[in-house]
Amino acid sequence: MFFLALSFLAGIVVVQQFSELPAPIWLFCLFVLASAWAYFRHWRLMFFTIGLLWAICFASVRMQDKLVEQFEGQYIQLEGKVIGLPSYDERRVRFDFVVMKAAIKNKNIDLNKIRLSWYFPKEKIKSGQHWQFTVKLKKPHGRVNPGGFNYERWLFMQNIGATGYVRANPLPRLIFTPPVVQNIDSIRQFISDKLDHLLGDLKNKGLIKALTIGDKQGLSKLQWQIFRDTGTVHLLAISGLHIGLVSAFAYFLLLRINSILAIRSPQQIAALFAIALAIFYAALAGFSLPTQRALVMLSIAFAAIIWQRNISTIHILSMALLAVLFFDPPAVLSAGFWLSFLAVALIVFCLAGRLLKSGYWNATIKVHCITAMGLSPLLVFYFQQISIISPLANFLSVPVISLLVVPLCLLGVVLIFVSPLFSIPVFNCADLILQGLNWFLSEMALLPFATVTLAAPPVYVIGLAVFGVFLLFSPKGIPARWLAFLFILPLIFQSVEKPETGEVEISLLDVGQGLSAVVQTKNRLLLFDTGAKFSEQYDMGDAVVVPFLKHKALKTIDMLIISHGDNDHIGGMHSILKYAKVNKLLTSVSEQLVPDAQSCYAGQSWLWDQVLFEILSPPLNKKLISKNNNSCVLKISAGENSLLLTGDIEENAEKWLIKHAAAQLSSDVLVAPHHGSKTSSSLDFLQHIQAKFVLIPAGYRNRFLFPHRQVLERYKKMNAVVFNTANDGALIVELNPNKIAVESIRSKQRKYWNH
Repeated sequence: MFFLALSFLAGIVVVQQFSELPAPIWLFCLFVLASAWAYFRHWRLMFFTIGLLWAICFASVRMQDKLVEQFEGQYIQLEGKVIGLPSYDERRVRFDFVVMKAAIKNKNIDLNKIRLSWYFPKEKIKSGQHWQFTVKLKKPHGRVNPGGFNYERWLFMQNIGATGYVRANPLPRLIFTPPVVQNIDSIRQFISDKLDHLLGDLKNKGLIKALTIGDKQGLSKLQWQIFRDTGTVHLLAISGLHIGLVSAFAYFLLLRINSILAIRSPQQIAALFAIALAIFYAALAGFSLPTQRALVMLSIAFAAIIWQRNISTIHILSMALLAVLFFDPPAVLSAGFWLSFLAVALIVFCLAGRLLKSGYWNATIKVHCITAMGLSPLLVFYFQQISIISPLANFLSVPVISLLVVPLCLLGVVLIFVSPLFSIPVFNCADLILQGLNWFLSEMALLPFATVTLAAPPVYVIGLAVFGVFLLFSPKGIPARWLAFLFILPLIFQSVEKPETGEVEISLLDVGQGLSAVVQTKNRLLLFDTGAKFSEQYDMGDAVVVPFLKHKALKTIDMLIISHGDNDHIGGMHSILKYAKVNKLLTSVSEQLVPDAQSCYAGQSWLWDQVLFEILSPPLNKKLISKNNNSCVLKISAGENSLLLTGDIEENAEKWLIKHAAAQLSSDVLVAPHHGSKTSSSLDFLQHIQAKFVLIPAGYRNRFLFPHRQVLERYKKMNAVVFNTANDGALIVELNPNKIAVESIRSKQRKYWNH
């Protein structure tokens, strides 16, 4: 059973590597092949082929739910239902919407599940409500960067076929608000509203809501950072750990009560009650994917007890794996899938079936050490970070959260329906415990050795490291266990690829409608702009730039240049300063920044690893008309080949550059001024540059309609090859005296679900 499940998994994983789904004729071929394997009793090959077939069929059906491209940007009238808990920030509410009726100019179109934003809403959006909206939609699209969160993949996993925003005119109309007990969404919304009312300004209201109904929007960036640095972020998600411990506690408690009362079939009754409690807790979390995986595993385990079947733990794990993959093949695209199943597999491998039984405390310590070390390869692969203090932090945090806080929170939720007044002291007690835990974790996170950041490793290094971990924790009788360290070492001491002397790599990151470029020579690092800030919880520095730096294992920035003061260039700066050490800060708006920021001006230059950097604008003692025109303009030269970073300069600054720096303007690669605005990229300016490549940092279907059609025509007249981060994702430019190469990350990492 175990190897059959792995074969099925392998087939599904292979399909996720496809850049395009195969033609329907291949489905018939795979069906014939699977039948042949079954006839010859090659069961593992049969399960592998069925995995291929099932994943392709599932993906093909799901891809049909995407918005048709011809309807992008059009006004669409919708009627439908809000599902899940809406997420609020300073400017908008974001929510998932199941479409019941959709039309363009009275012509019906097919839509299923979409994600909407309503900016500055006039009414409170609640889960379960039925609304009528006029919206503008676009196909699922996300930023694509090395090391960054793949939003497009996440939308595919969530079966969201379009994203967009609600128009204020015509006015949205609330059709129907369901009663509290109509469905799970309305119940969760009722509990959320009650918690907001009862908890008031309680310090840990966000944590309590996260642990009861899976609503994590109330957690601050600082709280997230503390839990990440201590390796306890898994405690914030209602997943296998919480549901498993709650159901196990209920099972053994009821088993004890049944035994005292001499009830017949005490195990079966206790198991049924445990499953019911697990379903209740998963429902509170909105049946998220982690809770679904936990439910499947627990249901199989308790079903064996109910039917009085003696099933080994490895068979339960295998059956759970098959069940999860059957109902949701794209689950293999999530980090949580691999982390949860690997954690359970490690614990089973290390503790089950061993002749020498450990005591409770020894087993607990062993479990935390095993999971901390065993999951490290995947944590490096997905997050490029390992928490050294994780075993100690989890040793205290897991029992505190799972055995004290979660039961108290669940009791408080039950009391809300009985008598809300009685639930207040229960939640206050949970808050006091969480305050103590927060203090403990905060102190641990401040330790200088709390976390280690490693570069993102290739897949084969992860495979070797996972094999090494299992070999390391294998029984003592297994020969050559010391070889485990040889398999793990490549993960720790992997070499990070850097440019050679005289070469430079410029990564123009995909930060939507904004700009951020990472410039790396052999021994130095420069960051040009940091993208936008959208709310206190979200900015491009934290969402894109920092993950990229982690991906490359970079912690020191030799120079940070902020071209000018617009939000889409400066917004992510503070997140960068929190993560990395910045040795020098250069900007045209030094008055807006930290005291040690220096002004950029024409004539500044420096040489790093035989790569020349020159500031061409703004002038030293003269300010141009607008702050856009005062942007720092940087030229980077590797031998005869060069790249020009222009910030948001417009025609005024371009004329100044032609007059005062015409001899230096010629560049092979141009990062388009002002995102391709029609007020920039004048023909005279482009003729002086004579760029072979033009890179446009713009957002997909941005509201400014950048790049402008006239500007694109000018680039075409210059015979330049044009790239746009909106369509191509991050762009990696390699410059050396003999070569210029531009690579699109979206093309390199293309998968079938990508736009």
